[in-house]
Amino acid sequence: MTATSETTEVRVPYDQLLDLVTAAFVTRGLPRTRARQASEALCYGDLAGASSHGAVNLTRLYLPLLDEGRADPAASPVVLADHGAAVLVDARRALGLWQAGDAMDLAIERAARHGVGLVSVREGTHFGCAGHHARRAAEQGMVGLVASNCGRQRIARPPGGRVALLGTNPLSVAAPAGAHPPFVLDMSTTEVPTGRVRAAARVGRQIPPGWLADDGGRPVTDPAAFDRGEAHLLWLGAMGSTFKGFGLGLMVEVLSALVAGSGFGPATEALSGDGRPSGRDDDIGMLMVAIAPALLRGPEAVTGDAEQLFGTVLACPPTDGNTPVRYPGWPEAERARHHREHGVPLEPGLHAELAGLAASLGLEFPVDGGGR
Repeated sequence: MTATSETTEVRVPYDQLLDLVTAAFVTRGLPRTRARQASEALCYGDLAGASSHGAVNLTRLYLPLLDEGRADPAASPVVLADHGAAVLVDARRALGLWQAGDAMDLAIERAARHGVGLVSVREGTHFGCAGHHARRAAEQGMVGLVASNCGRQRIARPPGGRVALLGTNPLSVAAPAGAHPPFVLDMSTTEVPTGRVRAAARVGRQIPPGWLADDGGRPVTDPAAFDRGEAHLLWLGAMGSTFKGFGLGLMVEVLSALVAGSGFGPATEALSGDGRPSGRDDDIGMLMVAIAPALLRGPEAVTGDAEQLFGTVLACPPTDGNTPVRYPGWPEAERARHHREHGVPLEPGLHAELAGLAASLGLEFPVDGGGR
């Protein structure tokens, strides 16, 4: 184990983590190629530092989805409408971890021909970090946009409302940055995703005011109150704006669900809720967009401008000389580089859980990958 100033963690080589997650998906019937794609999408969370969206969800979310039949390991998505630059896909409950990447790849292929590619998806399932899929476009010199609702799952209430109507409705935009790491904005439209609340609850850590509130609108700092039904999730910017985060959440619902014809959070049955989360995250809607600016004005111009844009941000004089200015995507790229070199950090409880899974599959799993 590797001790830090705040906690104790175990570091394992990234490739071994991928191998274990891949093997687990193969046991659930996924073809190995798709299982590897799914593993890379899931472990991106651990690699980039968003551990609440990483391997911790393997046994808590993704394997149960497959075991319960809510995700189909053998599903083959079908194109329902194809208009060149715009495509509608029925995912047929394929595991979103790999299917969302394929949808973005299709958007990229269409953008290379038309300047823009739009792939709308219905009957989707959880896909992990939105930024992982948006980044695929940036790696091809394009701008990527990903929006996803939570299907028929309702977690957050509208401002002034007594029942939950929307999910955390993530949104991501990625863009190339020349010689710098890609810009990758990956955000929930609530103040934080539920994964971060539950991660804090697992380790018994208090959360800051502004994440949760009780029915009277008072801040709640005990993360376990969320799953006890004693607190609800707040929207991004809720402390200073009535509609900012909620408006973005509705925007994602429109882009992902209304366009695709997938399940809605704000469905009629939601109105009979008791204020706590309701519904299930089935029939998720997604929007994958790739934009190819190089087709409009040439790749050299776009690359040069992108490098100048993000290079100027990095060169901004900081208020604290020990904390240079960065942009979304830069810290994640640096963490990913470090974790590839020194191992991916796992909480001891998660490491023990994965080690047990590895043993059941006849795989070796390191006690400690060593180093920070």
